[in-house]
Amino acid sequence: MDYNSAYERVSQLKKFYKSLLWFGIVAGIIFFDDIFENGRINLSLFNGSVILIIWGIILTVKAVKLFILDAEWENDLIEKEMKKGKKKIDF
Repeated sequence: MDYNSAYERVSQLKKFYKSLLWFGIVAGIIFFDDIFENGRINLSLFNGSVILIIWGIILTVKAVKLFILDAEWENDLIEKEMKKGKKKIDF
């Protein structure tokens, strides 16, 4: 891994962890506000819970792209496909 790709990966990780931290802060505020106000969690669009669900789904997709489908996975898949294309010719 060269410097530029390592720098880009660290930058993406930093952005992801910041987003995750903000999600946790906002979710905590909304849920604790619901509990103290109503005594239960209210799942309505205007209350913010549905927005948190959508935000959570987006963060999950980003996490999969960042940790599972990263450049190493892509390079391994490219190498496997290149090996499949090399067929021996029998004369």
